[in-house]
Amino acid sequence: MDGREEKGKRRKKKEMERSHERRVHLSFDVPEAREVYVAGDFNSWDTQSLPMKKTKEGVWKAKLKLPSGRYEYKLFADGSWVEDIPNTERVSNPFGTQNCVIRVE
Repeated sequence: MDGREEKGKRRKKKEMERSHERRVHLSFDVPEAREVYVAGDFNSWDTQSLPMKKTKEGVWKAKLKLPSGRYEYKLFADGSWVEDIPNTERVSNPFGTQNCVIRVE
């Protein structure tokens, strides 16, 4: 198999993975926040890579594309982890706090 065939197979595999991704919408209603990020096991808990956008009404929103599965995440607002996010499933983490859980079908 030559290099072109190998690249073609890798490209096709990535396209198939993307086709199984689902859009996930997150929102956080804290108008006084200056900046909010989403961090979770889907982005190696990077507190700077997924910024949320603030609407005119002051609600922070983010859209993610994730493959099916169960993911843990938290919000990082103004330099601190957010502990109280209403209407979310939560689980304990090794740091004595809780992570939110999102399930993608």
